[in-house]
Amino acid sequence: MSKVIVSALYNSDVFKMACRQFDKAADAINLPEAIRDRTKYPRRCLSVALPIKRDDGSVTVFEGYRVQHNLSTGPAKGGIRFHQSVTIGEVAALAMWMSWKCSLVGLPYGGAKGGVIVNPGQLSAGELERLSRRYMQEMINFIGPHIDIPAPDVGTNETIMGWMMDTYSNHVGHNEPAVVTGKPLALGGSQGRREATGAGVAYLIKKYLEDMKIPIQKATVAIQGFGNVGSEAALALSNYGAKIIAISDYTTGIHDPKGIDVRKALDYVNYARVLKDYHLGEPITNEQLLELKCTVLVPAALERVITDKNAGKLKCRLLAEAANGPTTNAADRILDRREEIEIIPDVLCNAGGVVVSYFEWLQNLQNFYWSRDEVLAKLFTILDRAKDSVEFQKRKFKFSRRLAAQTLGIARVAEAKQSRGLFP
Repeated sequence: MSKVIVSALYNSDVFKMACRQFDKAADAINLPEAIRDRTKYPRRCLSVALPIKRDDGSVTVFEGYRVQHNLSTGPAKGGIRFHQSVTIGEVAALAMWMSWKCSLVGLPYGGAKGGVIVNPGQLSAGELERLSRRYMQEMINFIGPHIDIPAPDVGTNETIMGWMMDTYSNHVGHNEPAVVTGKPLALGGSQGRREATGAGVAYLIKKYLEDMKIPIQKATVAIQGFGNVGSEAALALSNYGAKIIAISDYTTGIHDPKGIDVRKALDYVNYARVLKDYHLGEPITNEQLLELKCTVLVPAALERVITDKNAGKLKCRLLAEAANGPTTNAADRILDRREEIEIIPDVLCNAGGVVVSYFEWLQNLQNFYWSRDEVLAKLFTILDRAKDSVEFQKRKFKFSRRLAAQTLGIARVAEAKQSRGLFP
């Protein structure tokens, strides 16, 4: 086992978790020592101060980051997170996972991620716009359509991407839609992008349930996180015939063993912004939701929610990781011993978002746009190919599915770095 060296800059539990995953995968494929640290550690990062004028005339300075993990396989790609608990270590871990994810599904991208320490719910619309534009302004020399292409993540959305695209376009003096993805359709966004991650999660759940000989019409689903990914996955799974028995956000959870009307819940959230006080179902906590008896458990919120404390209590048959890094290393060891639970690892499960971001980028560069049906058909073809490669790797080396997915992604990044050589 190679030693775990933790950078002082990125030191955090989630970055250590990503590094341990890397070391396990690197050992499994006998990655040469000369290429290991080059493949593991981020290429570069930027930390910025973001002063904005508040509506009351005062000035607040927020802190923002962008980490580019790998630039050897193409321009960097990854979302921007607005959340009060963002750290540069978390952003670095997310950038690392993006590198593996892009390589796993065959995209010509490296991994990146951005973040701002802020609770966006505490900002007015005007303050949020000023913060979004200031972040892009500070990043202008660090990103671009052939350098690094941001996208939405937790706490950001297509409106924010539109402001960022406009800021960049004004700086370069011409319209440049390819600088970000996840934009509104009117600004060059792609059909199918908003639902891409959740639709991909639901599609893979359907495919794995077929492998497990479980009819999706008889499947019950619990989803932790009812933001973009969780809600779109819930809608798609409902359309496939699955019964959604529990949903949650950071304010509360809702449980109804007879099934939740996802569209009614989504209408409520669009109006109230949160699930709190939604009355159609029994209230439960996020922790209780994870331990419900169900066919499919979908963690679709933040990382490290399945731990060694609750991994032994899960009562699902299929764990579909719609969030990034929802399962700790200690929990993973417990789940490895629980043969009754199948896992769709995050680098495969939630790859639909970056795949359709890639489609959006291509459409922007060509000024040629596809229909929603074309986008989703191309997405599902790529997910099928990635799933098949993971299952082949799993059988060939008798790896866990997570290790199979991660070794594929890491090996492809390492191969690109090895092929390019080391610049003097």
